[in-house]
Formats: sequence, structure tokens, C-alpha cells
Amino acid sequence: MSSLIYKEDAYKIIGICMEVHRELGKGFSEMVYGDALEIEFIDNNIKYSRETKYDITYKGNLLPHKYKADFIIDDKIVLEIKAISTLTDSHVKQTLNYLAVSKLKLGLLINFGEDSLKYKRIVL
Repeated sequence: MSSLIYKEDAYKIIGICMEVHRELGKGFSEMVYGDALEIEFIDNNIKYSRETKYDITYKGNLLPHKYKADFIIDDKIVLEIKAISTLTDSHVKQTLNYLAVSKLKLGLLINFGEDSLKYKRIVL
């Protein structure tokens, strides 16, 4: 059986997301959940950056628009948050693209918009 990449870190992040969802419930915007997550990351001494921008190149040319990941945790995990009725394959693909441009290996896709918190581990 293969071991999960960043298992303990991911478990802690998902637990924090569950705490935020337990406290706020569903129905808020992504921005509100992001603000609450920042408080939890600070309180739990988790190193993070919010709305980290990544350059995108096309055939050697730098494109004017950038990818903006919701959170980068400890310089190793992309945390993409949603507040929608259900996650789709396009959300998974978006997270994969963030992993590709950031050169990170693990993405956590979290949805606060359902009755209970939903999440997906995405490995590049």
C-alpha cells in the first residue's frame, strides 16, 4: 500500500476546514471562508500565503493573466476553496493546473457550499 503524500499536513488542513464549516455552515462566499481560514491558520501556527499569483507562459511568451491560487500551505500544498452546490471535474482540472504552474505535488479542493464539508485530494 502506498503512503499518502503530506498525509499529516493534509489531515490537519482538512480538520481546520471542517472547523470553519462547523462554525459558519454553508451559504457564505469563498472570501468569507478564506478569511476564517486565515484566522485558523494563524491560531494553529500554519505557514501560508493567500491568493498567490503564478505566471503562465505560452510558447515561451509570458501571458498577461496569472493563475491565482486561494492558499499555498507551507510552500507545498495548494488549497483551493469553493462555496458551491457541488464540485465538478472542471474544479479538479483547475486545481491540477494550479499544481502544474506552482510545481507543487498536492492540492486540496475544499467545498464549503454543501451541508457537510466535501474535499478531494489531488496529486500531480
